[in-house]
Amino acid sequence: MKPAILVVDDDAAICALLQEVLSEHVFAVTVCHTGQEALACVESVPDIALVLLDMMLPDTNGLWVLQQVQKIRPALPVVMLTGLGSESDVVVGLEMGADDYIGKPFNPRVVVARMKAVLRRVGVFGVETETTHTSGLSFAGWHLDTTRCQLRDPQRQTVDLTQGEYGLLVALAQNARRVLSREQLLELTHSDSVEVFDRTIDVLIMRLRRKIEVNPHQPVFIKTLRGLGYVFAADVQHHDKAA
Repeated sequence: MKPAILVVDDDAAICALLQEVLSEHVFAVTVCHTGQEALACVESVPDIALVLLDMMLPDTNGLWVLQQVQKIRPALPVVMLTGLGSESDVVVGLEMGADDYIGKPFNPRVVVARMKAVLRRVGVFGVETETTHTSGLSFAGWHLDTTRCQLRDPQRQTVDLTQGEYGLLVALAQNARRVLSREQLLELTHSDSVEVFDRTIDVLIMRLRRKIEVNPHQPVFIKTLRGLGYVFAADVQHHDKAA
């Protein structure tokens, strides 16, 4: 069965483009033009695997729709579509738990890649690997499985990450002990995005610290170097073969 994507945007041309592109890449697409239609669809169609949500809707604010979607189906991934100059909405959306954001105008191939990445992370897309495969990155008992796009803690419990959090953690861990500026992190995590914002890195760092640090206010793994950026202060082992 094709993963079902709910596209919520009042621009008919954008909806038609997304429906055409996504349908060509093993997605089933449903389109809504208002926030109320989208919420009704989320409630009535259990097969929806991801919501692609515009921040500017004719009947309500996209952030309110995001909040309501999380109440109806807390585990349903939401990716925001944002216009130019909407930095504050992006930051608030990420703080509220949105999985990712894509700036307008967008490259359709980028949208497809982002959708697939989010769905791999939540397990909608199967991963064609042997069960003993342990490719990825390990640090201090944690394992970042880059095949399944999952993070496991030292007790081998899966830690839920949004797509933005996952991408940032991979970038940090792959460059362990190296100081990275916000600009470098943006390039590493959103190199294909048209519009990106410095403050999103700070928001994602804060969210990651809450999930992997014993004390987020005194981080051991992700440290801030004032005026320079961030550094992943742990030794990282790379795993490329089956265990």
